[in-house]
Amino acid sequence: MKKWMVLAAALLVAGCSTGKKAPEQKTSGFAQISSASAATQRARTFTELAAAYYDRAQYKIALDELRKAIAAESDYGPAYNVYGLVYMALGEDKLAEDNFRRAIDLNRLDSNARTNYGWFLCTRGQYEAGQAQFTEALNNPLYAQPERVLINAGLCAEKKGDMSQAEQYMLKALKLQPDNPATLLSLADLNFRQGRLMDARRVLDRHDELAQPSAASLWLGVRLERKLGDRAQEAAYGLQLRKRFPDSNEAQLLQAGKYE
Repeated sequence: MKKWMVLAAALLVAGCSTGKKAPEQKTSGFAQISSASAATQRARTFTELAAAYYDRAQYKIALDELRKAIAAESDYGPAYNVYGLVYMALGEDKLAEDNFRRAIDLNRLDSNARTNYGWFLCTRGQYEAGQAQFTEALNNPLYAQPERVLINAGLCAEKKGDMSQAEQYMLKALKLQPDNPATLLSLADLNFRQGRLMDARRVLDRHDELAQPSAASLWLGVRLERKLGDRAQEAAYGLQLRKRFPDSNEAQLLQAGKYE
């Protein structure tokens, strides 16, 4: 897995709140409203289960839960968003794009779906189209997690090779949430790749004060301290990585000595 993918994986949004308009009612009555609410609740429950299985890379089970969600309510937008994430992980690009677009068509204000679709486009080299989706997501004043959009926009700019724009996005995200571990880790990684090693160490230290270590943060620590020549600290990071996350991609890279 490429280094930018290691960081981005945790930032994909599988949120399942709808924010959508209620289905158009052809007839009135308490029974119909209750039925619609029950169907939405079932769809939400199955979608949340699917998102949890997606997080564990159990994609087949996630797809099974999503089919149940759509059977409960065929126009439940968040289910299509998670469908997009699953198919993206499986490398089924057309299905991923179709489902992200379906989620957005159902709710133009679904910033979760726009953020994920934007990242999908960026990973396929469609940088401008991806950034356009991030902009639309940020234009929603009701979106509760704009820092996620900014981080993904920063990673997209970095992937494009625009380090200056990437840093601007990261700093904006950090301004919104100064103690957000995901933002700090992304900024530390960006500083590392720009050769600003002491800045990277300072930001990574702050991350480590606020959050439990992850495979990504420990792997960054290994490579950072190796560049700085602190063999003791490099070894300490490496020991934690092997002990805490022995099956991770990062631990495999460490074992193989692939530091670059």
